[in-house]
Amino acid sequence: MAIARPVRALALAAALVWCFFIWQLLSPSGTAMTKDKYLSFERDPNLDPTGEPEGKLVRASEDYAPGATNSARINATLLALVRNEELEGMLQAMRDLERTWNHKFNYPWTFFNDVPFSEEFKKRTRAVTKAEVRYELIPKEHWEMPSWINQDLYHESVKILEEKKIQYADKISYHQMCRWNSGMFYKHPALANTQYYWRVEPNVHFFCDVDYDVFRYMHDNNKTYGFTINLYDAPASITTLWPETEKFLAEHPEYVHENSAMNWLTDKTRRPDHTKDANGYSTCHFWSNFEIGDMNFWRSKAYEDYFNHLDRAGGFFYERWGDAPVHSIALGLFEDSSKIHWFRDIGYQHIPFFNCPNSPKCKGCVTGRFTDGEAWLNREDCRPNWFKYVGMG
Repeated sequence: MAIARPVRALALAAALVWCFFIWQLLSPSGTAMTKDKYLSFERDPNLDPTGEPEGKLVRASEDYAPGATNSARINATLLALVRNEELEGMLQAMRDLERTWNHKFNYPWTFFNDVPFSEEFKKRTRAVTKAEVRYELIPKEHWEMPSWINQDLYHESVKILEEKKIQYADKISYHQMCRWNSGMFYKHPALANTQYYWRVEPNVHFFCDVDYDVFRYMHDNNKTYGFTINLYDAPASITTLWPETEKFLAEHPEYVHENSAMNWLTDKTRRPDHTKDANGYSTCHFWSNFEIGDMNFWRSKAYEDYFNHLDRAGGFFYERWGDAPVHSIALGLFEDSSKIHWFRDIGYQHIPFFNCPNSPKCKGCVTGRFTDGEAWLNREDCRPNWFKYVGMG
């Protein structure tokens, strides 16, 4: 029996749709069904030629030699919180930064640990640099869990975080580290007379020659904080961080700067799921494994009051508040956003993310590549929001 023409047409249309679906599924460019909508970004500015930042730049000279009588170095240090067992990773990071920058300027290294450093750690790290090296023990009162934390609630909270698959939730040392990096490191007596720091972690990579004194750049150009990578956080790890922040702001509205980055902190257009799940916070933050900062900001009354409020709330232990969102929220609220600088010319990697500029001074990374991990990791990039609301300064 002949098939009616309308039925034949419908069958042909169905076949074409099915073939198109199969082609999309198997095509190397990805699929309409599985492609994450956050993989389509604006053009990465790292693809464009990158030079040094505008403003006053100070070059290396004999006044930066180790032990120079009239040293051009200002009161700044390279800073690392590191364990003895992380020695190999620390040496790798040191070699990269010495090769690309510090062999020209010889700023001191200051290492912190909650236990004494081994003689092997001291010997091998001293061998990597001509600069002064300092080894500091963290006071117990800066590291241990505060007395007001309820142990039963802490253990129950860890179980909840684990059910939500929050990384490191069960590691007390990780919670302690986040708290120390948030509000304790700059209180260490060894840093009492130090203003600027460059945080360096084990196993990170630096790819580009930097030929100016970055600390002098910060000082001479009135910058408070410098970053390379800007990410979204896991909302389930910081569920009450923004509500606690709002409580604090209700008591201290005077601390919010008139040129704050509030829109960056509260954007709900790019990742509305994050903003909703984090109760109003976009979760955008500066990835603080790299940060170049002025400790006077952390020592300010606004930040000290804010940190103390958060500390008493207990979220460093009952949740997994990290120093990255805590620092970022404070900077985004209390500082003039024009004083926050994107160091686009410093090539950097902390697995799995990169900052890789288009510059002849860089080698070892792929220009403009944000990650070498799974494609979905590209959606974690929050730089477009920073550029949208604040700019690239």
